[in-house]
Amino acid sequence: MRFTRRTFIKTSAAAILSGEAGFRHSEAAESSTRPNVLLIMTDQQFAGAMSCVGNRDVHTPAMDSLAANGTLFTNAYCTNPVCVPSRVSLFNGHMPHEMGVYTNIYPHAAIRNFPMLGRSLRDAGYDTGYVGKWHLLVPEKEKDIHGFDYMSIHKDPETPRDCSAFIKQKRDKPFFLVASFIDPHDICQWARGESFKNGPIGDPPSPEQCPELPANHAIPDNEPDVIRKVQAKYRESIYPTADWTPGKWRQYRWAYYRMVELVDRRIGEVLDALRNTGQEENTVVLFVSDHGDGTGAHLWNQKQVLYEEPTRVPFIIAQKGRSRPGVTEHTQLVSTGLDLFPTVCDCAGVTVPPELKGHSLRGIVETGHGKPLREYVVTETEFGEFTNTPPFQHVGPMGRMVRSAKYKYVVYSEGTIREQLFDMENDPGEMVNLAVSSEHSDVLNAHRRMLLDWAAETKDDFRWIEPT
Repeated sequence: MRFTRRTFIKTSAAAILSGEAGFRHSEAAESSTRPNVLLIMTDQQFAGAMSCVGNRDVHTPAMDSLAANGTLFTNAYCTNPVCVPSRVSLFNGHMPHEMGVYTNIYPHAAIRNFPMLGRSLRDAGYDTGYVGKWHLLVPEKEKDIHGFDYMSIHKDPETPRDCSAFIKQKRDKPFFLVASFIDPHDICQWARGESFKNGPIGDPPSPEQCPELPANHAIPDNEPDVIRKVQAKYRESIYPTADWTPGKWRQYRWAYYRMVELVDRRIGEVLDALRNTGQEENTVVLFVSDHGDGTGAHLWNQKQVLYEEPTRVPFIIAQKGRSRPGVTEHTQLVSTGLDLFPTVCDCAGVTVPPELKGHSLRGIVETGHGKPLREYVVTETEFGEFTNTPPFQHVGPMGRMVRSAKYKYVVYSEGTIREQLFDMENDPGEMVNLAVSSEHSDVLNAHRRMLLDWAAETKDDFRWIEPT
């Protein structure tokens, strides 16, 4: 069903009458009772790249201030560790495979049959704006599809200025603004020795003065062989790290953290605009990244693989004076691509499109606690290999990940060794693959079943491993 304004009004009214609307009040409520919503996004920032989580190699006062005023979700995972699939998921509330989006280059028509977050808030009376990196497949000019009336798409240096201009506008309705930053994505260019345009960070010092290597820097035993096969195949374009010395990896980590600090300063400028206009206490701020970066863990840079560093992302929700300050939520398994859309709607008093599978996190943010919302989350990946003409069939390896409360299960579509199982309580660095241990066959089969159930529910064509 194509998502139109008539469809939205019809489904919204039905949800309100049936009591399914998370916020439990009409979208016709007075605008003065509805908060502004500011969604801040970075690109390629892994969950551990903030000083508020105890990382001493980076200083992020702006991100830390959001965590201090709200809830930091430490087990938040993207739906796909690649830019476009993840971003489309964030703004459409579905798994990437449900929308036919697997890679950064794909026809935008594939997502027209799904609701979009900007359109949902605009149709409910919000003034909508989007500033910074786009990468959402829908052409910028098609505002009736994506729903953002104010748009300013460019590199990071101009993003705080244009966000501030939007925030300072006089209006008689609440606003929904997306501040989308590119950094620390420029670490991709740094690794290849290329120039980047989102701001200088200077030359790295000697390796001895750079951050230490991570404890899980080595390649773990019994790793799926497809991982190094892909790394070798795309050595020139994506993974130019095969011959790097430990010192080079330390300089890479130094550069990555400087880019995080650079984007944090720009986020601070946007937050200053909120405070200076007296709108901080009437604005829900959500902070997320589309995916992470290997940062040298398991000798990996960039994304695509299903280790923690590329898949687990920062996710903070704060509204000063309304959210419980300084809450760190370790128990909730969050799927950012599924949960962000309903959470924004719930905070804004907008009916959640009924077909979304995600959960609103508003209640947890406002009370500081809540029962687990799900048993597991799923992340999917494709390594970017497809036919060159429609319908763009898979011709390369793919992978799926299931993260439960204690374990993490990964399976790839090809290779001699295809599965990984990690005890995330005792092995957070993912160095011991329990999938090869007969002692853990029951746990392994349980996670295989979780993935097969999820594939059936979301119409995923995954069928690589059957429980024994």
